[in-house]
Amino acid sequence: MTIISTEEMVAIDSNCRYFGLLPLQLMENAGAALAREIAARTKGKRIAIVAGRGNNGGDAFVAARHLLGFDSGFEVTVYLLGRSREIATEEAKRNWQILEHLGYDLRMIFDCSDLTLDKCDLIVDAIFGTGIKGSIKGLEGQAIDAINSSGKLVISVDVPSGLGANKQVNADATVTFHREKPGMSGEIVVADIGIPAAAEFFVGEGDLWLVGRRTLESHKGDSGRILVIGGGPYTGAPALSAMAALRAGADIVTVATPKTAARTISGYSPNLIVQPLSEDHLCPADIPVLKEQIARHDVVVMGMGLGRHAETAEALAEIIPLCKKTVIDADALQRELPLKGIVTPHAGEFKRISGIGLVDLDYRERAKPLKEFARQSGLVVLLKGKVDLISDGQVVRANTTGNPGMTVGGTGDVLAGVTGAFFARTSALRAATAAAFVNGRAGDLVYPEKDFGMTATDVIEKIPLAMKL
Repeated sequence: MTIISTEEMVAIDSNCRYFGLLPLQLMENAGAALAREIAARTKGKRIAIVAGRGNNGGDAFVAARHLLGFDSGFEVTVYLLGRSREIATEEAKRNWQILEHLGYDLRMIFDCSDLTLDKCDLIVDAIFGTGIKGSIKGLEGQAIDAINSSGKLVISVDVPSGLGANKQVNADATVTFHREKPGMSGEIVVADIGIPAAAEFFVGEGDLWLVGRRTLESHKGDSGRILVIGGGPYTGAPALSAMAALRAGADIVTVATPKTAARTISGYSPNLIVQPLSEDHLCPADIPVLKEQIARHDVVVMGMGLGRHAETAEALAEIIPLCKKTVIDADALQRELPLKGIVTPHAGEFKRISGIGLVDLDYRERAKPLKEFARQSGLVVLLKGKVDLISDGQVVRANTTGNPGMTVGGTGDVLAGVTGAFFARTSALRAATAAAFVNGRAGDLVYPEKDFGMTATDVIEKIPLAMKL
């Protein structure tokens, strides 16, 4: 069983919500699974649930209802640490209210001396879920101490409360949901709560959440400095990538481009920094300037509009190894080049770099050869298509945002820019996955207004809205 991090589990929950599987449904499933495990393990009838005010407590509220629904004579007391009006989520609050309306034994605790755990046969620890850090003090800390000193059988919900903090519950068993969480030990029961495999295969809002956002303490450059190397025969492509990177949250974007394209690209926006190169195409003579620029930037996005001049390929072969993080697209997608980082081909370009033909395959048939190529090459591949596929050689994700209007030229350049902006803030796989989602979602926001008249610049303007959660 693969271990899943706290933030990945939050992202999966978010994706479930995005696809219509509501948190209330998942809480019901989790509570029912928890109740079954409790009923199977206790040798007595008296059960004490010590609950916090978050979703961990909400899962336990559901379990209490299911336990009291069994024709087995269970006696369940729910101790809520704090006031019911301070319950943090609507789902947990609703399940508390159900217990209230049905007259169950509920007690709000403000002092741990009111926890009468000595009379129970089993304690359910539902104080904290995942993500708790630092020092646990006050009522919750006292409750953990009380549970540990009780001498009773203890079952924790999802994780032992306080896992990773200064103190934690010493659970006899932990019923964790969907997948095992990091740092857990002892007896672990992984309960299926109805999260389908498709919720981890298809990309959703949770993948965008994983990229992170600016904080109030952010400074210029914290959200990424992006260098775009492109242009020459074509001037629009690198400008689109650069503007998309800015709209996707990059702090600084520089376009390094042949001198014939530099003035035109400068005219696209005063927000772009333009570094003119020496000739009308990228060439080895530009490497000293580019080496300096690469050192100043977090991510290099390259290939858009460069053309296929022999000297350009020669220069790229020297440039790519100098880069820490790369997004490689369009004319830089050549099998002879030392590709690294993220590559963003369509099916034709994928064949060019891999020798594997995918044009006649649907997205499910493409997944296996894509994953194998990504594994062998050490690349993260974002394969553009009706359904985008993203793989790092370990997993494959599928993105379904986007529409037929996005066949217009330039949307791939936009995608490369968004990918670069995200790559400055997160891992290659997460960046490529979220970028595919945002690029397609931005196109979906344009489509009702412009239909087949949409342009790549229309898509760029919708990126900030597409990034809203």
